[in-house]
Amino acid sequence: MVEEAARRRSPHFGVIRIALAACACMAVADARAQAYDVVGQCRSGVPNGAYELRMADGRLRVAGAFSQGRLTGTFIFWGAGGARVAVLPLDNDMRSGTIALWYTAPDGRSEAGRRLEAPYVDNQPHGIKRSWYASGTLRAEARYDHGDLVEARAWREDGTPLSDAEARSVSARDEEDDERTVASLVALVRQHLPVCEPEATG
Repeated sequence: MVEEAARRRSPHFGVIRIALAACACMAVADARAQAYDVVGQCRSGVPNGAYELRMADGRLRVAGAFSQGRLTGTFIFWGAGGARVAVLPLDNDMRSGTIALWYTAPDGRSEAGRRLEAPYVDNQPHGIKRSWYASGTLRAEARYDHGDLVEARAWREDGTPLSDAEARSVSARDEEDDERTVASLVALVRQHLPVCEPEATG
């Protein structure tokens, strides 16, 4: 599934180009085989410092950072066409901050409106989570308290409100979809790590 095309190594700086066939790891990825350049630093044999995943033509797909092998800080994701599709704030591999997702224009080159804004604390939704239809109409609004759904409201695309039970059902489905989306984004990074060689001892 993953074929290594070229590799350059050094103890503290790794660059690797990988051909990725399938792209099921990320909803925004195109189905054609892609060549990626992974640029990142290493310390003590693990990723540490700034990280970039670029297409063969130099366009960014992911920008973020590692701290002692863990995803830390703000990770920004772009689609194959160049549009920004997601921002994930992470702290030691856990979501911490407001996640944002966007719809993209048909050509994939630009954002086409917000899809999701969701605050997280300690890897759990906490606060007001909002989602929108592709048309820009508010789709759902849910309030979470450390992972527990406290209140939910949802609307049809024409603005008609749904019942409380329907709104809670929409929020539950959205939470599952959002989990899958975030997992696919993180998997894209995990599948394209810098090459870090163990440091010599003695």
